[in-house]
Amino acid sequence: MQPEILADENVDFRIIKDLRNKGFNVISILEDYRSISDKEVLQLARDKEALLLTEDKDFGEWVFAHKEKNIGVIFLRYKSDEIREISKSLLSMLFKYGDSLYKKFAVVRVNKVRIRDLP
Repeated sequence: MQPEILADENVDFRIIKDLRNKGFNVISILEDYRSISDKEVLQLARDKEALLLTEDKDFGEWVFAHKEKNIGVIFLRYKSDEIREISKSLLSMLFKYGDSLYKKFAVVRVNKVRIRDLP
């Protein structure tokens, strides 16, 4: 089963478009919940049982330092000229792991993925 995705405001719309084109239900903070706080983003992800897709390093602190649970976070790290490659890496990871990414923190780079359990 494909997980629902909650895309943070900083996620490039081309990535959101690629996800939607591959059949993922993507809720966009920028489109639907503009300017909400990080805490509200986390709560929305929990409420919707969606994986949080972000480029914001602060969410690493939220989940590890504040011991956030019952959430899955996908953190994207790439250079601006790697947009197509990061999108492919993200899609590959989502198709491979799907719902098992809940309660995990995944870092996606071009051609490299690291997945950690949440505390």
